[in-house]
Amino acid sequence: MRKIAIYGKGGIGKSTTTQNLVAGLIEMGEKVMVVGCDPKADSTRLLLGGLHQQSVLDTLREEGEDVELDDVRKEGYGGTLCVESGGPEPGVGCAGRGIITSINLLESLGAYEEGEGIDYVFYDVLGDVVCGGFAMPMREGKAKEIYIVCSGEMMAMYAANNICKGIVKFAESGGIRLGGIICNSRKVDNEEEMIKEFAKRLGTRMIYFVPRDNMVQKAEINRKTVIEYEPDCEQATHYRNLAKCIAENDNYVIPKPMPTDDLEKILIEFGILD
Repeated sequence: MRKIAIYGKGGIGKSTTTQNLVAGLIEMGEKVMVVGCDPKADSTRLLLGGLHQQSVLDTLREEGEDVELDDVRKEGYGGTLCVESGGPEPGVGCAGRGIITSINLLESLGAYEEGEGIDYVFYDVLGDVVCGGFAMPMREGKAKEIYIVCSGEMMAMYAANNICKGIVKFAESGGIRLGGIICNSRKVDNEEEMIKEFAKRLGTRMIYFVPRDNMVQKAEINRKTVIEYEPDCEQATHYRNLAKCIAENDNYVIPKPMPTDDLEKILIEFGILD
């Protein structure tokens, strides 16, 4: 079983990218579980056809500790197993605790046991690594592979660099490694070349460049992944290729995060900053 966490700046498209590449893995015959680690609980929406899944924390608040696996895990597209950690009530508590509670509950209910036949577990993790809860997939070795969704925008690259610092911090204790950078294009000038160089200087590689396409928004409006909504379109092929790249990847590293000045030099070099 491969346990993978997808990180990146808030709003960069982690959930969309994760769900679409999962659809590609499903087409390849893999069995996948997706654990949403975002208080918005929208990490599995496209796989569930827009269904709002009750989160782990909401279930525990309503039903107490006596819950079963089927109470918090639903079946989605192609047999995908979907879990949403959820978060605290607004203004109360730490959102990161939802991740800790959710993963611990899944373990106690046997979600990761070999009898489940799961090939991949994906953790779709909110934003930057700034608190213990969101770092849990790294900190306790729940995920062994990390992929960072990035773009050619300065703050997306800054967040990616910061996430690499978190990977370094927990690399030895958690056994985690960076599998690569996924560029989710924002059509920034020289974007593909810049992210390739950015990844190289981090000691990794850009594992795939996902072009920007309105088909993604059309599929989301129809509450589906691109592969389900328009399987023959070019964007669906890109997500299949991304899924294949991750399935075949064997290049994992402890990254080398750079000083902010060096990051800005890359942006200047490629004409993003004056």
